[in-house]
Amino acid sequence: MATTLTPPDTDDTSVPPADLPPGLERNAEKAESRRGFLIGLPAYAYLVLFFAIPLAIVVVYSFATRSPSGLTVLADWNLRSYVRLTDSLVLAITWRSLWIATFTTVVSLVVAYPFAYYLATRPPRTRAILLVLVMIPFWSNFLVRTFAWRLLLSSDGPVTRILEFVGFANPRLLFTPTAVIIGLVYGYLPFMILPLYASLERMDHSLVEAARDLYATGWEAFRKVTWPLSKPGVIAGSILVFIPSFGAYVTPEVLGGTGTTMLGSYIGRQFVGTASDWPFGSSLSVAILFVMMIAAMFYFRSGGKDL
Repeated sequence: MATTLTPPDTDDTSVPPADLPPGLERNAEKAESRRGFLIGLPAYAYLVLFFAIPLAIVVVYSFATRSPSGLTVLADWNLRSYVRLTDSLVLAITWRSLWIATFTTVVSLVVAYPFAYYLATRPPRTRAILLVLVMIPFWSNFLVRTFAWRLLLSSDGPVTRILEFVGFANPRLLFTPTAVIIGLVYGYLPFMILPLYASLERMDHSLVEAARDLYATGWEAFRKVTWPLSKPGVIAGSILVFIPSFGAYVTPEVLGGTGTTMLGSYIGRQFVGTASDWPFGSSLSVAILFVMMIAAMFYFRSGGKDL
């Protein structure tokens, strides 16, 4: 019996891409790459124009020299501005910024974690309402909200009146590190809540029930199940709170005093204030950027990519 041979179906899409001619596959990859570059070109241009170029200018200025008249001389490049980073005043301000930022991060984590867990375990309708409440502070200007806290913490403000009523004699909150920490926690608390919520919402809560069925206490179930699974959110939220708190400018200027100067305020005075020392201010900015890069590297190496 004769066998009828049927030609292969040229429209069959089951042919794997590996069977394509190498030249054709290479051309397709190049075309896709060019298409992706053109789509992202506006974003690339924006980043280069408003981030890369200003950053390069700051780095260049950090090696410049300040003339006796306060002008910046770019001809004489040196490391004198970086040597000044070890001055006692700079180290004291750095230490103050470090402990305030760390304390702000810890307080934000302690406050945000229970709320994020409650938020992640609510029904969808309640969850949506609570998320809107978390986002409401972003609808108003950060400076206006900080000045509102200045009124609340003033000597005749409601917070002081409540403390006096409770029994504290002549409480002084404004222009203290406590006021700065309160303002920072209030300003950056949503940055801690949202990453925590993202991790806790994706968590399989049946694992906690399984741990309890195996006679684990509530604390053991949290320590061995909930906390490890929410660790990416903890790391992301801590980084998002610590970095802006470490270089904060508005909150220390509005709520703090002369004894609460932080790095952001100190850098601003080098550019705008009477110091007029742009090379030194640029070197401080580069140092803070270096700290932020280390924090970001720690975040990604510690599982932040899993968030």
